[in-house]
Amino acid sequence: MRFIVVTGISGAGKSQTAKYLEDLGFFCVDNLPPSLIPKFAEVCFQSKGKMDKIALVIDIRGGSLLNDFFPGLSALKDAGFSYEIMFLEASNEVLIKRFKESRRSHPLAPDGRIVKGIELERDILQEIKEKANYIIDTSELTPRQLREEILNIVVEGKDAEGLVINVISFGFKYGIPTDCDLVFDVRFIPNPFYISSMKRLTGKHEAVKEYVMKCPETGLFIQKLDEMLEFLIPNYVKEGKSHLVIGIGCTGGKHRSVVIADSIYRSLVEKSHRVVIEHRDIDKDNRGAGK
Repeated sequence: MRFIVVTGISGAGKSQTAKYLEDLGFFCVDNLPPSLIPKFAEVCFQSKGKMDKIALVIDIRGGSLLNDFFPGLSALKDAGFSYEIMFLEASNEVLIKRFKESRRSHPLAPDGRIVKGIELERDILQEIKEKANYIIDTSELTPRQLREEILNIVVEGKDAEGLVINVISFGFKYGIPTDCDLVFDVRFIPNPFYISSMKRLTGKHEAVKEYVMKCPETGLFIQKLDEMLEFLIPNYVKEGKSHLVIGIGCTGGKHRSVVIADSIYRSLVEKSHRVVIEHRDIDKDNRGAGK
């Protein structure tokens, strides 16, 4: 069982990091009281492999409960579980800008100057930072770059260098992702949206998956796309490309593109590529517009 504790300075990107870890198959819990760490680990262990990758976000929001941080981890170790600490930080200037843009107050300075809260938080978390396995400074990182950093850390048995592949499902009605290198239009596949029982479902539902995958066009398309990527990827690597974004689009980004993107993602993972998946528009237009 892999156990990662995500902590660090408020505003440094812990919530975004948890989302990326979820994309990588981690079961994530936010703001768990540190004293409950050993009990939670035991619950995960009893799941018999169903929860074998765990990420806990623990930070200053717990207030005095943070005093249980190291005792909780010690109890975890005594119970036979190993753990890693991932610490996120950023410069004061960047943190202040982020708080002002979000119009949020710092948890340690709800009525005062943001910088005072940041400095106090740094003092409180210094010991945790010193014992962290990984320290990520997000000051100059874009969300995509942060995702790559997380991927480099948590993907075991794979070279931290090389090509990171992002597979993104999207809806053409919301626009093509601007950072796509390759875009594939799957609107030629029959649309589940026009089946009343599937109209409000998504490509994550079994009924939609079965409908899309049983179409002869789907299997042939996935086969040809898989062959194309296996040709392209080594050549991209040879030319020094470090990041490849593959967009799979349908009308609304909820049905066909989600199923196809998931299939491509699984295929690439099975071939030991470093892959992250994102369903950009799956939660948009829940009223059931064309998909």
